Amino acid sequence: MPIVDRRRFLAASATLGGLAVSGLPAPAQIPAPRRGGTLRVSVDQAVAKLNPLLTRVNPEYMVSELLYSALTRLKPDMSAEPDLSESWTSSPDLTEWTFALRRGVTFHDGAPFTAADVVASFEAILDPKTASPARQNVGPIDKVVAKDDATVVFTLKSPFADLPVTLAYTNAKIIPAAIAKGGLARLDREAIGTGPFKLVSFEPERQVVVARNEAYYDKARPYLDRVQVVVYPDSSAEGSALISGDTDLISTVPPTEYARLARAAGVKGLRVASGQFCNVNFGCDQKPFNDVRVRQALALTVDRKAMVDFVTEGLGTIGNDAPMNKAYRFHVDQPQRQPDIARAKALLAEAGYPNGLEATLIASDRPPLRTQLAVALREMAKPAGFTINVQTMPHATYLDQVWKKGSFYVGFYNMQATADAIFALLYTSNAAWNETRWNNKVFDRLVEEARATADDGKRRELYGQAQKLMNAEVPSIIPTFFDLLSAQRDWVQGYELHPRGAVFRLDHVSLGANAPRRG
Repeated sequence: MPIVDRRRFLAASATLGGLAVSGLPAPAQIPAPRRGGTLRVSVDQAVAKLNPLLTRVNPEYMVSELLYSALTRLKPDMSAEPDLSESWTSSPDLTEWTFALRRGVTFHDGAPFTAADVVASFEAILDPKTASPARQNVGPIDKVVAKDDATVVFTLKSPFADLPVTLAYTNAKIIPAAIAKGGLARLDREAIGTGPFKLVSFEPERQVVVARNEAYYDKARPYLDRVQVVVYPDSSAEGSALISGDTDLISTVPPTEYARLARAAGVKGLRVASGQFCNVNFGCDQKPFNDVRVRQALALTVDRKAMVDFVTEGLGTIGNDAPMNKAYRFHVDQPQRQPDIARAKALLAEAGYPNGLEATLIASDRPPLRTQLAVALREMAKPAGFTINVQTMPHATYLDQVWKKGSFYVGFYNMQATADAIFALLYTSNAAWNETRWNNKVFDRLVEEARATADDGKRRELYGQAQKLMNAEVPSIIPTFFDLLSAQRDWVQGYELHPRGAVFRLDHVSLGANAPRRG
């Protein structure tokens, strides 16, 4: 029997809106791309960071991808394809990787791109003072050296089979050596990359405009003359702008808006299964959440099927408190955690809270899913004795005051390309975003051993043990994974929603003959 009565739940959480379940769009024949035109793509929050080594949220990743290139790019199937490198090889033991670079590439200021820029970029990325999230997510790199102007060699601290994929990480962009060695502050307002577009204007709270890089290494792409990334903090207004034709593409559609947009004339709803999720992060080094019984108790209050229905409008899948689902190659099924209020009460009592526990759960207002999940958890946890006060705040305030500092808040994360990447981003003791401060040495060892193992069967076993440990100790609650949702006008051609969530590939997009003319 569900923990939460549907009628009572909806009355207590009016922000959730009505339910709508839509099927996946049928594949369509894509016409040959047309050259020219301006794409207006809307995002739901400001592009506050322009420096590609420091970006943190999807709108920033989008702009970074337009302006900069990496050594590799991530295809929709999560495999690596060449970007600034043309090819790569590894030593038999996977500890040395050699990348052959494209010749004749230039930065936006006209300076030639060489192996020295790759070396300097990775030295900046790996420098703790830079504080780039890529530092813990590009792999166990020991050093990077230039063999010649068109060849770089990566020497690793341990065997690592995923290096070509991890070098496509969102923050692993290549910048000029002169800037990487001491001028990083310039990139707060300027963009000097080798990407398919050049920066025209940068207004963080309003819009970012880029124009075609005529010197881009691929002479066929990009097809568009310009891209305008327009900020729409209100999702309803954002959807209405698409319906009216004021914009062409919405990068991220909340579940509450998806049905309306998918039904609108001239609009296509886009949907793809993904490992993207919201989680409830616990500060495992602070009371009361340093007691595993408190974390386990709260996890046992969650009706995960109801979470999928209420929070994702049915456009998602059930989670089990590990950050990987079937979209990941090394996902391993664990017994699904079921709601058990009696056991949750008993665990709270054992932890010293026989009369219940009160705590404030903080949720950013972007995306709105965070607040919806927080409200749902509040209602589900009441019967077990949890009194959860939900505090919603503007996303900018959340990033400054709560993210990586708080002890009880709702996070939101894109799917990563590999199991190692999601663990090293969030859950190992040296994770770039070690929000839970779980710092479990056994977990660290399992992840470290898996990344150094070439045998897929052994890697699956090790990653399976890591997932089992997370499910048991609950450093965060992961109740559901989200399908990625987007929407576009029918004149947009060549856009493919990427399951990673932070990859957009807008240089492959073109506008059909029925698109409105824009300067």
